[in-house]
Amino acid sequence: MFVFTLCLYLWSWLSSIHGLDFRYHNSVEMEQYLKDVNRTYPEITHLHSIGQSVEGRELWVLILGQHPREHRTGIPEFKYVGNMHGNEVVGRVLLLQLINYLTSRYLSDPLVTRLLNSSRVHILPSMNPDGFESSARDCMNSVGRYNKNGVDLNRNFPDVFESNTVQESEKEVRAVMDWLKTETFVLSANLHGGAVVASYPYDNSNRGSELQGGQSISPDDDVFVHLARTYSYNHTEMHNANSCSDLTGFVNGITNGYYWYPLKGGMQDYNYVWAQCLELTLEISCCKFPPESKLPGLWEANRPALLAYMQQVHLGVKGVVMDSDGKPVPNAVVEVSGRRNLCPFSSDRNGEYFRLLLPGNYTITVTFPGHKTLTESIKVPYGPDSFSALTHDFLLQQSDNSSTGTAQPQSCTTAITTLTLFILQRLMLS
Repeated sequence: MFVFTLCLYLWSWLSSIHGLDFRYHNSVEMEQYLKDVNRTYPEITHLHSIGQSVEGRELWVLILGQHPREHRTGIPEFKYVGNMHGNEVVGRVLLLQLINYLTSRYLSDPLVTRLLNSSRVHILPSMNPDGFESSARDCMNSVGRYNKNGVDLNRNFPDVFESNTVQESEKEVRAVMDWLKTETFVLSANLHGGAVVASYPYDNSNRGSELQGGQSISPDDDVFVHLARTYSYNHTEMHNANSCSDLTGFVNGITNGYYWYPLKGGMQDYNYVWAQCLELTLEISCCKFPPESKLPGLWEANRPALLAYMQQVHLGVKGVVMDSDGKPVPNAVVEVSGRRNLCPFSSDRNGEYFRLLLPGNYTITVTFPGHKTLTESIKVPYGPDSFSALTHDFLLQQSDNSSTGTAQPQSCTTAITTLTLFILQRLMLS
């Protein structure tokens, strides 16, 4: 009996490392799998928790790349998030399969090798493990959608269009918000179910100038449309605009989020506005909790799209903002002419900036207090084919007049501080 048990354990362990079966792994099994992968591939993976769910389950993130433990200058940060709604489970399965695919093919598959050598990939398979554990195996049933407190996590983020709304963020949402402060994520997607479409910002609107023809248009709408099309056209079916049984088909398999339906407190708007990270919401299955027999087909349908989308992290231009001594300058505003973002893009704590842009000619202005405003025109090629965005550094010169270069638009840090003070004031009055 002991020998049989030992053999069964060894078989289970080996199968978990060298192949991942197509089924729904519970939270304990998922955690064990991630730890096994990290132990088997320590040179290209790093496993850490970004926080806990309401019921105390860890929110595990596996990082993959040539240097998984730390950011390297010029290497963009990418992320996938799955299972935000606990009963929308296909994304959770596909992200575990993606981990298996990337780790097992590194150094043998040229595409996988170049992806992991040129970017740092963060995968959060389940943002809502409590909801998953309580879900019913039903295509459209909402059981398990919310977290343990009965809150829809995709309606719980601070919303720039809803400044008069005060709500307490859930533990899972706070964990993601804190996570965004630790890395300069460039591109992201969160995986959902219940439709087959790639949705892009904005999800909300205050009926200002962004509202055009029923859509809430962001300053980077051209990039978002390109990103959505990239996923849709690399998916085997999404671009055909075939509708699920109770939905209208989406032209080219993409949609502006607000045009589909307005959504307050969504994660993709938060990523874009507050964290300078362009994010899509990928609806990848008509059935939210399909039979396990359908999972291999869903993986084959989405695999090329998942890989192609990751490669888009190399769009546009990247570089370092430096002072006259060649030292990196953090928090310098880096603005592309004609793109007035609600929170201006800026250099991070390392002085780096990343700007996803389609090929073309652009004028970029860099401002920082005490330095001369710097404006330069650049020609941006298509970076994904070479697995690198254009590298263009900016060298600032100190100003003779202390007032020169100090007039800046409101930064994201300032905007967040303002929102925080507003919330505190409301709470004190309540």
